[in-house]
Amino acid sequence: MADSDNNTTLPSVTRRMLLTGTMATTAMLLFETGADAGEALAGNATSDPAMALWRAWQAACLNTIALCEKQQRLETQLINTVGFPHAKVYLPDEEATYFIWWQGDIGDYFGGDPDIRTKAETDLAAHQARWDAEDERLGYSAAKRAEHAAADRQQELVDALTDTPATTLSGVAGKLDVVLREGQPSEDCTEFPWPLVRSALGDILRIMRHGSASCM
Repeated sequence: MADSDNNTTLPSVTRRMLLTGTMATTAMLLFETGADAGEALAGNATSDPAMALWRAWQAACLNTIALCEKQQRLETQLINTVGFPHAKVYLPDEEATYFIWWQGDIGDYFGGDPDIRTKAETDLAAHQARWDAEDERLGYSAAKRAEHAAADRQQELVDALTDTPATTLSGVAGKLDVVLREGQPSEDCTEFPWPLVRSALGDILRIMRHGSASCM
């Protein structure tokens, strides 16, 4: 059903972390990939395979976030237009109205009354058909599949980066940037090991900056 897997989309904290990232890291690494001044210290970042993967991962993050926001926007539009598929059943003997969201619940609640059960099944199927038609028109499910594919690609790049040795300080910094942006719950999380990872990344960036300055 439509609302069974809403939690598969990126949490807002994760989206924010991936989008904003470690801004100093991003700026520094993008600078290093095009600069010659720090190559004596950091190596040639343009030929570091880890940096190539980091840049691809950065692009994949932005793509995943954009697709996530698109499918959420379409989902909201779909809900506002059609509503989640359900059947509304009024039982006069109980003076109560039941909302049925799952086909399996119909038998559990109304299995002993074939007329009510048939009506509930018919109403639920009709609402589901309206949902499916509007879904097709808007492209919600297609957008969700695209988001999942983009997230899979992002994870593939993380796995590849894990298995790829860095040849420069830029590459090492890129790896730590990925660890922080994929792993830590918040940008200022105080739980171990995140402060230490942030500190190590800051050390690398400081060394890179000082090395670049000394070569100028």
